[in-house]
Amino acid sequence: MSWLTKIFKGSNHKISGGQYRRRYEDDTISEVPTTSVDTVPDFDREEIDQAIARSIAEEDEREQKAIDKESQLEEDEQLAKAIQKSLNVDSPPQSPPRAPRLQAPGYDIGSFFPRDVFRYPLGHRICSGCKSEIGNDRFLSGMGAFWHTECFRCHACHKPISDHEFSMSDGRPYHKSCYKDLYHPKCDVCKQFIPSNSSGEIAYREHPFWHQKYCPSHENDGTPRCCSCERMEVNCRYLILDDGRKLCLECLDSSIMDTNECQPLYLEIQEFYEGLNMKVEQQIPMLLVERQALNEAMEGEKIGHHHMPETRGLCLSEEQTIRTILKRPRIGGYRIIDMFTEPYRLIRRCEVTAILVLFGLPRLLTGSILAHEMMHAWLRLKGYHSLSPDVEEGICQVLAHMWLESEIVPGSSNDEPSASSSSSEVSTALPSGSSKKGKRSQFEKKLGEFFKDQIESNPSVAYGDGFRQGNKAVLQIGLKSTLDHIRLTGSFPC
Repeated sequence: MSWLTKIFKGSNHKISGGQYRRRYEDDTISEVPTTSVDTVPDFDREEIDQAIARSIAEEDEREQKAIDKESQLEEDEQLAKAIQKSLNVDSPPQSPPRAPRLQAPGYDIGSFFPRDVFRYPLGHRICSGCKSEIGNDRFLSGMGAFWHTECFRCHACHKPISDHEFSMSDGRPYHKSCYKDLYHPKCDVCKQFIPSNSSGEIAYREHPFWHQKYCPSHENDGTPRCCSCERMEVNCRYLILDDGRKLCLECLDSSIMDTNECQPLYLEIQEFYEGLNMKVEQQIPMLLVERQALNEAMEGEKIGHHHMPETRGLCLSEEQTIRTILKRPRIGGYRIIDMFTEPYRLIRRCEVTAILVLFGLPRLLTGSILAHEMMHAWLRLKGYHSLSPDVEEGICQVLAHMWLESEIVPGSSNDEPSASSSSSEVSTALPSGSSKKGKRSQFEKKLGEFFKDQIESNPSVAYGDGFRQGNKAVLQIGLKSTLDHIRLTGSFPC
């Protein structure tokens, strides 16, 4: 209409007899003045016809733009609804932020920025990625900034994020799949992502010492666990012992399988006690046995305290016949074959008839059990009778802990210091030369730390609380004074 108005304003001829006619197109009403051809001079007819044609073309162009804009708005509204629908879905493990909203230039489809943001001129919209003006390009709004669609990239794979949802960590965006690969915990046993529970939370178990994270289902689905170090593995070979226990190959490397093989270690434990001025004068037999033989001997024992979930050692005071392993069994196909046991008749010559230890355990664990049972023998031979379980088991655990300390924290500069401050204090009270420790592998040192930690963190009243009270007394007044106090009072010093 601007062309027509301009022509009319520019003409010096008077237009009379004008009428109006209505033109209906797509429900749009336009008022177009009409004139009689006879009232217009000939030299203006052509110009007027051109003006009318241009006016009609201009109006058609505006109507087409309105249709295109309406189509674009409908498309953006559908995208906004799809994004809003996706945001209503829970997303474990950590709720991801809302997706950046795809914007038509100058039009707000419901992003989480105030509408005032979009009142600014286009030049104020700067891409946070490339730092250049976005202009009339389509853009994303998210993380408090604007982005070109190709500039909003995953911090892990560096590819553009075009998904409706994304995850964030330390203020950086990630694809949900990339975030899961980086931060979703994987099971250290089956190597798969730890599944979410019915509440949408990721719940897993973790070993307190080895920090092995694993699916809770592995505790009940028959996943093998080493009877020594307690670690679980799915695709790992275990030696299956004759009594059903499973031993990982790393623990098997230092395991002691028969009575004869254990005698040198037994002599080391005796020398350890001599270094503490606690020599055991009587010759006490020491036998390695299977679990069934150990349980049978425990049933026939009239005295002693047995509070552990699984008995690994026993100090006998009764006469019994025990089947012991005198010859190292052969191993074939990850199983024990040719296990030979022989009966051994125990005769009571003093308060202690024998010390029994479960076979197949690593050297450090076998030695700590021997040190514990040797203390039971020492207490009985020295007249410490009728002690409460927490006092007797507690002081025996202290001696086992001290022996382990002497083995894994020696005086040589080539070995690593202990991670336990209380253990380091105990080791200072040990006499020099009380340990004949040879060179240890890194795993064996770690295994010794694990056995010490088991003693320190034991939750039972007798073995756990008793150890902590006894260890505290030894650190404060020394081992000899603690034993003297126990002899006089039957309890630990307060």
